[in-house]
Amino acid sequence: MRSSNHFILLAAILIFLSSCGTRKFSKNNKQIEKAANKANNNSYKSYNTLSYIDEFKGVAVEEMNANGIPASITLAQGILESGSGNSDLAKYANNHFGIKCTSDWRGKNYFRDDDQKNDCFRVYKDARESFRDHSEFLKRKRYSFLFQLDKNDYKSWAQGLKTAGYATNPKYPDLLINTIEKYQLYQYDQSESEKQKIAREDRVFTEINQNIPQEKAKFTPVDTPPPGAKPILADGTYTVIKGDTLYNISKRFNLTVDELKMLNGITTDGIKLGQVLKVK
Repeated sequence: MRSSNHFILLAAILIFLSSCGTRKFSKNNKQIEKAANKANNNSYKSYNTLSYIDEFKGVAVEEMNANGIPASITLAQGILESGSGNSDLAKYANNHFGIKCTSDWRGKNYFRDDDQKNDCFRVYKDARESFRDHSEFLKRKRYSFLFQLDKNDYKSWAQGLKTAGYATNPKYPDLLINTIEKYQLYQYDQSESEKQKIAREDRVFTEINQNIPQEKAKFTPVDTPPPGAKPILADGTYTVIKGDTLYNISKRFNLTVDELKMLNGITTDGIKLGQVLKVK
């Protein structure tokens, strides 16, 4: 009987402590929400995915140029993690990437159920700070191998994030890749200098093609070689030059990376200078 009374007392204490904890988390969140409401004059900007991309593509590109993380990956993660900027975590905590509190976090906290009840998430002063912290977060040792990847290779980055344990959902890489391809986010992975280079290449190609009789032309408008590159030959091959990757070659010739690899019997992501690839 005495043991039974002790059990009841212990249960009552645990319920009381749990109730106190819940009230504490609720009070904290209300304070965060009140401050956010005040900062936004009780009016939050509502996004759809396209308007979210338009709003944050600039900061994603800035972070890519500063830290080497593909803008497409950053944008896709923001879309998925924040519901295109419409989640409570994004609206009240300016947290667009679901980054949780860690022992070194010294900022404010926002609590909501996730992997555990009342998980702790970081609160930022604005969305830009969230994007910046996302870059800092990925500089941790566990993600270091990602920065050895080509920043245009968003598929490998997506798989790498899963490998490093960024998300528990086994379909996370597919979700990222599908989002990137649906909204063509890969277009933001090119820096301004790369875009200017491609524009110059297009102009050079146009001039070359205009001066070559059509029956003698050895490549077509879709095959845009960079300066110094050998054009696609009549037998449908292309010679790799410095700066080439499987990704940018595949895009140049309207192929997927997998199709290019299959055409050439390639099993890795590496290619060599001077290597001759079939592109048709």
